[in-house]
Amino acid sequence: MSKKERKDRRSAGFTLIELMIVIAILGMMAYMVAPRLMGVMGKAKPKIAQADIKNLETAIDLYYLDVGRYPTEEEGLKALYQRPDNVPNWAGPYIKQAPKDPWGRDYIYKFPGERGPYDISSYGADGQPGGEGESADISS
Repeated sequence: MSKKERKDRRSAGFTLIELMIVIAILGMMAYMVAPRLMGVMGKAKPKIAQADIKNLETAIDLYYLDVGRYPTEEEGLKALYQRPDNVPNWAGPYIKQAPKDPWGRDYIYKFPGERGPYDISSYGADGQPGGEGESADISS
């Protein structure tokens, strides 16, 4: 093997040191970016809950137009995807299934509502009424 062939072969790939430096740089970048990304994700969850609640409101309003009444509290959001007994004009399903809030809990449906004909809410990150920040209640 000539000198030129050996030189070409050595310069064709990366050395172990070069690879370790690249991995260290990527690790440092991930270490600096991850906390910021997690903060953005925490701020997104209340917005996701608000969007889910708007979608549920639309489905409940369609239910109302077909049936002539809102689902009872006993029927709950299940009435939007499974026909309740003795509801002849039900034309659903209005949703595929009742979504969970971004924290993995069921949305709370109250009929009659305190702020309107019905209320839909999530208790936020802590799952308890009240709270601030990510733990604040999100309601229709």
